[in-house]
Amino acid sequence: MTLKEFKTLFREALSKTYPQTEIDSFFLILIEEKLNLKRIDTVLNPNYIIENTIEIELKNIITRLQKQEPIQYIIGNTEFYGYPFLVDKNTLIPRPETEELVSWVLEEISNEKVSILDIGTGSGCIPITLAKEQKNSNIFAIDVSNKALKVAKKNAILNNVEIGFIEQNILETNSLPQKFNIIVSNPPYVRELEKIEIKENVLNNEPHLALFVEDNNPLLFYKKIADLAKNYLLKNGILFFEINQYLGQETVLMLKEKGFTNIILKKDYFGNDRMIKCNFN
Repeated sequence: MTLKEFKTLFREALSKTYPQTEIDSFFLILIEEKLNLKRIDTVLNPNYIIENTIEIELKNIITRLQKQEPIQYIIGNTEFYGYPFLVDKNTLIPRPETEELVSWVLEEISNEKVSILDIGTGSGCIPITLAKEQKNSNIFAIDVSNKALKVAKKNAILNNVEIGFIEQNILETNSLPQKFNIIVSNPPYVRELEKIEIKENVLNNEPHLALFVEDNNPLLFYKKIADLAKNYLLKNGILFFEINQYLGQETVLMLKEKGFTNIILKKDYFGNDRMIKCNFN
C-alpha cells in the first residue's frame, strides 16, 4: 500500500467518527510515529510504499480509533509544554489548560532555588516541566496510584530531571516531607453529574480515579490540600490549583474561609474559570 492509498483509506474509515481536521491530525501523528515521515512527505512522496507488517499495524490502529480510543494511548506518548511524555491508561492525558497552569507557576518563580510540591501528579507532566524550565528547583510529587507513578518515573528519566516521587493518598495525609515555596495541584474535580459532558473517548479510557468526585463533596481534594498548605507553605509561599470551571466562586470562598489571601481566579484560553493562586501567611 502506498502512503497516498493509506491516507485515503484512513480518511474514509474514520469519517463517521471524527471531524476531518482531527482525522488529518491523527494521520500526521501516525506517519511520523510509525513511518518516520513528515507532513511534506505526503506531498513529495505520495507513492512511498508501506511495508506489509507496518500496514497491518496501521490498520489495527484504525480499528482502535474507530472505537474512540485516544491516539495518545495507542502510540503511548504525547507532548506537553514541548516535552515528550509517556502515557497509558493509568494516567490522564495532559491537557492544554494544564500547560497554562504551568506557565502561571513559572511566572511566579524567581531565579532563586525553590521547593515545589505537585499533588496528584499522574504522568508527572507538571513537576517534570517545572524542573525542565526552572533548573534551580527541588521538586516532589505525590500520587495515590503506584501504576501512575511508574509512568511518571519513566518520564522523569526520559526528560533527564530528578523528582522526589511519593506514593501517598493525599486524603489520608497529615504531614508532608518538608515545607515548600509552591504547592500545585490538578486534583480530581469532575462531578458525577458532569459525566454527560465528557467525551466518550475520555469517559471510556482515562482513569476515573483521576477525574471524578462525588456530587455532594466536589471540593474534597481542594479542602484537604488547602489544609495541608496552611502548614507546609513557606513564608510568601503560593498555592496553585487547576479547578472545575463551574466551581470557581465556590473554590474562592472555601479558600477565603480557610484564611488564604491574595486569591486570584484566572480563566483559561477558552474563557473558562480554570486556575487559582493564593497565599497563606
